[in-house]
Formats: sequence, C-alpha cells, structure tokens
Amino acid sequence: MNGDGTTAPCSRIQGFYRLPREERLRVLTAFADLTAADLAALDGDAPFHVLDAFVENAVGAFPMPLAIATNFRIDGVDRLVPMVVEESSVVAAASNMARLVRDGGGFRTEVVSDLMIGQVQLTGVRDPEACRAAVLGAREELLALADACQARLVERGGGCRDVEVRLLDASDDDGFWMAVHLLVDVQDAMGANMVNTMCETLAPRIEALTGARVGLRILSNLSDRRVVRASCRVPVSRLSREGMGGAEVRDRIVAAARFAEVDPYRAATHNKGIMNGIDPVAVATGNDWRAIEAGVHAWAARDGRYRSVSRWTVDPGDGALLGHLEVPLQVGTVGGVTRLHPVARLSMRILGVERASDLARIMASVGLSQNLGALRALATEGIQRGHMRMHAKNVALASGASLHEVDQVAGALVAGGEISASRAEALLAELRRRPRPTAAENPLPRAGIA
Repeated sequence: MNGDGTTAPCSRIQGFYRLPREERLRVLTAFADLTAADLAALDGDAPFHVLDAFVENAVGAFPMPLAIATNFRIDGVDRLVPMVVEESSVVAAASNMARLVRDGGGFRTEVVSDLMIGQVQLTGVRDPEACRAAVLGAREELLALADACQARLVERGGGCRDVEVRLLDASDDDGFWMAVHLLVDVQDAMGANMVNTMCETLAPRIEALTGARVGLRILSNLSDRRVVRASCRVPVSRLSREGMGGAEVRDRIVAAARFAEVDPYRAATHNKGIMNGIDPVAVATGNDWRAIEAGVHAWAARDGRYRSVSRWTVDPGDGALLGHLEVPLQVGTVGGVTRLHPVARLSMRILGVERASDLARIMASVGLSQNLGALRALATEGIQRGHMRMHAKNVALASGASLHEVDQVAGALVAGGEISASRAEALLAELRRRPRPTAAENPLPRAGIA
C-alpha cells in the first residue's frame, strides 16, 4: 500500500539508481505489468527490416541508454517515465526534482488547445482583402474538401476545424504574399502526413478562388494551437541544501529564472535545459523530437524576442516555490515509429498512456522538473559539481577501466574532487598495481554514482 493509502502503482522508488539491472526490471515489471516479451525489447534488438523501413541506406542501429525517471505524480497519477538520453545527470535531476514536487502535490497540467496548423502559401496576390474574403467565403466548402481526404480521421472524431488567412510581410513583382492556414484536429497522431495531404488537396481550389499562385503546401512546426501547460509547487522546507536555507534557495531560483526572461543568451541555455527533459521522452516514444524542438524555440520568440518558456515565482501565501511551463507539443501515440519500433511501444506501455494529450502532459511535466533541477544547481553549488559527479563513470570508462573497475575508479574520482581523464588513468594504473582486495577491503573508495 502507498503512503496515501492507495494500492495503485507508486512511482516513488527510493534508491532505484542503486539497484542492479535485474532488480530495476523487477520493479518496472510490477509497476507496468510487463511481460517477458516486453522486457526482451529492452535489449534494443529491433529487427533490421523495421529499421530499414524508417530511413534510407540503413546499415545498422545506434544504441542509446533507455532510463527510467522515477517519483513523478502528474494530475494525481503516478508515472514512471522512459527517457532516451546520453547526457549524464539528466535522469537523476528529473527524478530528484519530481520527488520534491511530489511533496507539493505533484505536477498539474492543462491542454490549452490541440490543433495542428497546415499552410498553403499564396504569392502574386493583387488584392489582399478580396483574397481573404474569397477564402473565408468558401470556408465550409474547404473544410468539407479537407475532411473528405481524411475520412478515417473524421471517423475517429478529428478533422479540419477552421480556415484562417494571414497577410505576410513580403511581396513580389506580381503582388503580396499570403498564407492560408488549416486548423486540424489530428486526434492522437503527430499529424504531419494528414495535414500535408489536406494542404495539397485544397491548394488547387484555393488557387482558383483567389487567382493567386500557390507556393508551398505543408504543416507548420510552430504549433501554437497545440499547447500544454504544466505547473508545480515546492514547499520551501524541501529546498534547503548544504547549509543554505530553503527560502534563500527559492529566491535564488526565482532570480535565476528571471535572468532567462530578460536575456535571450541565457534563455537559450535555460530552454535547452527544459528540452533535456522533453526530448528524451519524445525519443523513447518514437516522436519527432526535431519538430518539437523547432516548435518550442519558435514559441519562445513569438513576440519578436527570444524568452524563457517557464516562470518561477513565490507563493505570497505560504512562500512555496511555484513553477509554470507553457509550450507547444506536437506529439502522437499512434502511427509511424511509435507503433512500429518495439522500444517505443514498450515505452508507451510503461507510461500507461493512449492519448497524445496525455503524453504531452507528461512531457511538459518532465521538462518543468528538469528545469527546476538545473536552476537549483546553478543557483547553489553550480552546474558542474553535480554534473561531473554523474559524469565520473564516463570518464572512468574512457580511461580504459573494465566493467569491474569502473565503479572503483569513478568513486575515487568523486572522492578526490578531480574528475579528469588524466586523474582517471592514474587511478586505474594504481588500482591495477595493487593485489586483488578481499571482501572486507577495497583499494579505492566507492561513491554514490547514480
């Protein structure tokens, strides 16, 4: 039974990083009700014929770590979150901050809007107002044409919902440029192919209606009609660390976040930290992380100045730290890699989601958690101390340490406070010169490397 009196699966798993792989898999199996066949996918043995269908000229696969972020409670539901990422400290930071947020009630999310945008470019427009009127006057006809080419989407409750016309700040010798936008409910798909097909289907009719020339016909990755919000609260008592009181840490986090709101150079790095949380979930679930990146960064500059996509403030009532994130997320849970790749399917099983909107809620929450971890580190000890501590195993491996030597070399690097290639090589040489230790001895200290 969980601490809240329920028997639902609990994502609060203490010391998960200390467990051997077999025990981690046992915990994961119990949480997500996985089968032996599910677990077999974790070895990354996707059939080559499947991989070959994804891209041209395939010759093999590129393995990446699939990790599990723990402690997440999102909208009252516990989640274990698969993340595919090669950067040290990302998963640990997300998990640790989710633990703090959990004490404040967990993450709360909201889907603000859930429509994709397709664009039909028009050039050589002589009379912009007449062009706009012609398109909007044929709105019902255009919606019907769009839906007719995606009958199965309409059967599932989706379809083209509206048409908009924008005058662009550009022209040519023949006239102005405009863009016709199709607003499409793609349900649980990422939706690129559906939207592109609608744009290409409607283009001849729009050209006939306006007398203009049609240029490009393609979706927009600035998906500002497919927006999700995540928020959290962290009790000030949970923020204290290493001789620094919770209120001071909170205020430093708020000040660090403010820096990203006013300076685009800082905002770019700030938002990259948020994407450190969002992208690994996108990769794990077979979603297009490049489209997501493009959309979020474009959203950050939507008013003409690049800014942070998160805010951190102080609750005037109890002094808790409040976090808020708002981003466009074009994700899917059906079609393409999401259904074809065995690890992507397994990730969906672990997450326990079927709707794209639920996946977007989880991604936003992980992004906000990762953002909190980066801000807390930056505002207190600095980013390098924790990151390099997590990076110690990589350094040990690069020095030539074997599987049985890595933990000892990494532990000694952390204990000595110098995490460098030269120091790792020296420690490894020292270790190999010494006689093999007994069970009660250890020639080098072991540290808590996650």
